[in-house]
Amino acid sequence: MSTIDPVSPGTRLDEPLPDEEVVRRVRAGEPALFEILMRRYNPRLFRAARAILRDEAEAEDVMQQAYVNAYLHLDQFAERASFGTWLTRIAVHEALARLRRRARGRETVAMSEDPDREASTLRSIAPDPEQAAVAGELRRLLESAIDALPTRYRAVFVLREVEGLSTSETAESLGIREETAKTRLHRARLMLREQVYHRAGLVTADAFPFHLSRCDRVVAGVFARLALPPVSAVH
Repeated sequence: MSTIDPVSPGTRLDEPLPDEEVVRRVRAGEPALFEILMRRYNPRLFRAARAILRDEAEAEDVMQQAYVNAYLHLDQFAERASFGTWLTRIAVHEALARLRRRARGRETVAMSEDPDREASTLRSIAPDPEQAAVAGELRRLLESAIDALPTRYRAVFVLREVEGLSTSETAESLGIREETAKTRLHRARLMLREQVYHRAGLVTADAFPFHLSRCDRVVAGVFARLALPPVSAVH
């Protein structure tokens, strides 16, 4: 059964209306159509907020506040950038503001400009040895490695590689230069590559029953997901 908008009879919520058209109609008196935009950008906003906060519940709060802010300020959307980029930037600003408030109330979040120092802060979270499915192991391994990235790199990586935004959209969403986005993405890939390979390679037959063939599959699978070049085996 088709989903019909309750305020605008005959309007399908799943119609591929351009963002700008939806915005214009919301401004013109069809506020219920804002749901189209919310459903369209829910995954992106959630991932962007979670990439910064590393907390799913707080990420949902950020999403709600971002949508509220966007709706109340739709008149400020000038279409210079895409609506998705404009909306993502609102969510990123809200998430960063919460991160700063959290830092003032608890331990200060390390945001060093020294990439070597930041790399050393990566948490060493081993994959769950009881995980039955290889796909589950890969997912948990990858998610923990991404979570361990410093915030500046994690945000760029999630928007660029997970959400599939272009470099320019990622830069606009985070309020940074394109060159900065490229540099941070490159650094994030290197850190993930190092961490994933380190975690997979540390598991040996003596310390843990993890066959070499499985180790190879894990490394190859994760690197494939990250679109990274294959790594030569280290003997």
